[in-house]
Amino acid sequence: MNKPAQPTFFQARQWGISELEAQDMGDHFDVDFILEQRLNMSAVELLTHYQQPMSTSDWEQFQVDMAKLLSGMPPQYVIGQTTFYDLPIKINQSTLIPRVETAELVDWVLADNESDSESVLDIGTGSGAIAIAVKANRPTWAVMASDISDEALMVAKTNAVANQTAITFVHSDVLAEIDGRFDIIVSNPPYIDIAEKPLMDQRVLEFEPETALFALDRGLAIYQRIIDQLAEHLKKNGQLYLEIGFKQGDAVAKMLRQKFPTAQIEVRKDVAGKPRMIRMKMGR
Repeated sequence: MNKPAQPTFFQARQWGISELEAQDMGDHFDVDFILEQRLNMSAVELLTHYQQPMSTSDWEQFQVDMAKLLSGMPPQYVIGQTTFYDLPIKINQSTLIPRVETAELVDWVLADNESDSESVLDIGTGSGAIAIAVKANRPTWAVMASDISDEALMVAKTNAVANQTAITFVHSDVLAEIDGRFDIIVSNPPYIDIAEKPLMDQRVLEFEPETALFALDRGLAIYQRIIDQLAEHLKKNGQLYLEIGFKQGDAVAKMLRQKFPTAQIEVRKDVAGKPRMIRMKMGR
């Protein structure tokens, strides 16, 4: 499809889709995401604007966005924002793109805990997505979030302010700089085995932060560090929630049982039927 000079919203969308199809990459969902996020429109609002001319500035911005998308950049990074738990979350290449599995981990934390006074630590917060989603849904909880990356913490702090969530942020390598004990500790740590690099989506490898993706010891190294220091930071009746790789359930459960033989441990499957999260209860 030839590039239109001054397109309607529909024509701009069709041009974007045809550009992706010509390079056999992406799909119309990426184009719709960019248009909706950049123009601050819902899918229905975009549809109702289909026959209206796009402004010159919006058309120029869309062409810039499409060039980035065609270079392989994920649409969330193109826009610099995504939605997580119905909340706007700014992201950049120092933070991971929040995934649906992480939202399911938040679901589990919230479903288990309905009291008004829990204390929570989110280890490796990245964009702050988990901590912000928890705080937004349990505003009376005391939430702390940590990360080893100063750049990620800057993004997380910006997101916390934008979503009006009061969160304490700490620069820490896992639990090294954390003081105190918590009712709930939650983490989506780096867990991909470095040996799996050749099998991964090139867009992930090129654009997402490597330190937030990969861990040594078959992807288990950060879990082991959390578990080794957990007794000093989890309250007597506390709970640990971890996102895990779909092949790691047995290994992480074994690590937990070795350190906490009397604790209750459950591995849970995600909506796709894969074991993607684990909970440990310390006798609650």
